[in-house]
Amino acid sequence: MAQMPANPPAIRMNRGVLAAVAAAALACAVVLVILIASADFGSDHGVWIATALVIGLGFVGAGLFAWYRNPCNRIGVLMVATGFAWYVGLLARTDPPLLFSIGFLLENLYVAPAVHLLLAFPSGRLESRVDRALVVTTYAVVSLGFIPVALFVSSATYGCTGCPDNLFLVENNPSFGDAWIDGLSVCGVVVPLAVVVRLAQRWRRASRPLRRTVTPVFVAGSLLMLSLATLLAIVLLGGSIELVDVVFYSSLPALALVPALFLAGLARGRMLRGSGLGRLVRRLGANLERGELRAALAEALGDPSVELAYWLPDSRQYVDAVGRPVELPGPETGRSVTQVDREGRRIAAIVHDPTLLEDPERVREAGAAAALALENERLEAELRAKVEEVRASRSRLVEVGWRQRRRLERDLHDGAQQRLVSLALTLRMARERVSPDNADAAALLDRSREELNLALSELRELARGIHPAVLADRGLSAAVTALAERAPLPVEVRGVPPERLPEHIELTAYFVISEALTNITKYAGANRAWVSVTQQNGRLLLEVGDDGVGGADVGRGSGLRGLADRLDAIEGRLYVESEPGRGTTVRATMPSV
Repeated sequence: MAQMPANPPAIRMNRGVLAAVAAAALACAVVLVILIASADFGSDHGVWIATALVIGLGFVGAGLFAWYRNPCNRIGVLMVATGFAWYVGLLARTDPPLLFSIGFLLENLYVAPAVHLLLAFPSGRLESRVDRALVVTTYAVVSLGFIPVALFVSSATYGCTGCPDNLFLVENNPSFGDAWIDGLSVCGVVVPLAVVVRLAQRWRRASRPLRRTVTPVFVAGSLLMLSLATLLAIVLLGGSIELVDVVFYSSLPALALVPALFLAGLARGRMLRGSGLGRLVRRLGANLERGELRAALAEALGDPSVELAYWLPDSRQYVDAVGRPVELPGPETGRSVTQVDREGRRIAAIVHDPTLLEDPERVREAGAAAALALENERLEAELRAKVEEVRASRSRLVEVGWRQRRRLERDLHDGAQQRLVSLALTLRMARERVSPDNADAAALLDRSREELNLALSELRELARGIHPAVLADRGLSAAVTALAERAPLPVEVRGVPPERLPEHIELTAYFVISEALTNITKYAGANRAWVSVTQQNGRLLLEVGDDGVGGADVGRGSGLRGLADRLDAIEGRLYVESEPGRGTTVRATMPSV
């Protein structure tokens, strides 16, 4: 089973490298715990030790797990980066001057990969220019933006009593430092609030499966961003250091919750996958009816938007359940496709919400469980596709036949018929020039004119039977009226739609009525007949009846059978009611478009 389209290429790691990253993270945590515990300044060593273990190791551990599960998704990389960036910030809680100075410079570095993580979750990609701009701005502010702070602001300015010296300090300039930090604080208020807005917009546009995935992480991330914005607003407004510390400490639980909620979502997804697959297997064992397989897969995957496409190897195309060709959606459509194979052969594709690719085993296992049912539906879809192909081919042949009849009618009307009319005029002129004394020649010309008029009448009737000119020129209503007027018995026309219909529909309706009236004339022994044509719900309904002897049978003779075949070619139907002694009613239905 294969997935397509895949996520963009990302750094791939083998188990050895992942183990090395995990060992490095654990070693950093141990070293930081020792250094923080032995620091001579600060009274909240326990809090920072706890953050090193909970936040740092939490992000790295969850990130490595996500990285291992799906190496092509950058979420794992961003989580690991956030954990190590948190370690760098904790260096500001240690005694060695160089480590303290690095931590003082990059204390807020963790915010950048955290923002990147939230805006890219769960696909690992930044979806819009706004997201990319927010991420670039955050990286610039927390890295380059704090260089002037490290160069011109001493640690004592932050109220850090007994802190080691800042080795990067060039000159302590409190006024410059206050102005610069105010500018950074403005960015620090605007960017987190913009991130919250973007998370809310993405959640509102998300599908139901995607909402289930992102809601816990988005909520924790939004709380973190709001806490940071509040903290920096307090700094901007000149609040006390104590209040800043309280708000900062209150933001730590939200930060710690992000990897925890991510792992909880994965665990919940596995439980849902297990229960969903169990229900799917039970439903498959109950002999699903046609159309129920899609609903069963949608329930098992938790995605009501699931669609199925079946692969036809002969024509090398996908079709839907009724055999119509379908195109699989591309990456730009916001849909993903998982191909289902059985015994090495492609049989179908599951079109689903891209969020399901965050748990690819779920889609693969559902497709594998339903492979036999999908194969059965594929065979049915292939049969329907062939039936549809035959129907379309038959319709094309019928259309070609209509065009050929029309061309033959025009050729007879514009060619042979015109020549005969011209010959009739010539014979009349010759007859007028024959002297009264030449009686034999006059009689011969008179007989020739009579024969020519008869031939011309028969030719016109033949052309009318091939494709009546009145039908092409004035439509079905005028053509039916002409049929009624030519009939040798009274025919009541009870209604015909005045609007024009497609040519092949008009022609079929005309010949059904014409053949029915011909049968009435020949066999019914009727005194009167009637014709009715109506439209209902996209169908044309024809009715031709008489008060004759009845007893007509579609199975006998070629007339009614030919009508049935003609109607069947355009998805129409013929019905005959003909009880002996009670007349005959021929009803036909066909598409009107």
